[in-house]
Amino acid sequence: MFRLLSDSALARAALSACGFAVALADAGSPGQPLTYVNAAFERFFGYREAEVRGRGVVDVLFRGEADVAQRLFGEPASRWKLSASCKDGAQLPIEAAVSSVRGTDGSVTHWILAFADRSEVERVREELASLKAPVAVR
Repeated sequence: MFRLLSDSALARAALSACGFAVALADAGSPGQPLTYVNAAFERFFGYREAEVRGRGVVDVLFRGEADVAQRLFGEPASRWKLSASCKDGAQLPIEAAVSSVRGTDGSVTHWILAFADRSEVERVREELASLKAPVAVR
């Protein structure tokens, strides 16, 4: 039991120290409610853990869009480029990496979600597209 608790504390400390946004969601409950978010998640999206714990990840970040839930949780491990809603209402281009955690019986018990900011990539993409556009001749 001590080893299990020690490993759990170590894992939580490692997640807390991550510089990128990480969240855990309960796969066994309707709506996949958030059970944990790290400090980077709080800074990235503007939500404190107490504000989102128990709320569905899709409801919090993707305005309840059912198709997003199907994409995110349709595969045990996936990556998606999406637009997420921050607490202040701003839309943020992100990449979401999703992975499952399985219980001893093989069923998915939790989802691990890691988020990366794609704002700079999208800005550069738009800038390149504008440079490729034909120039009007006068």
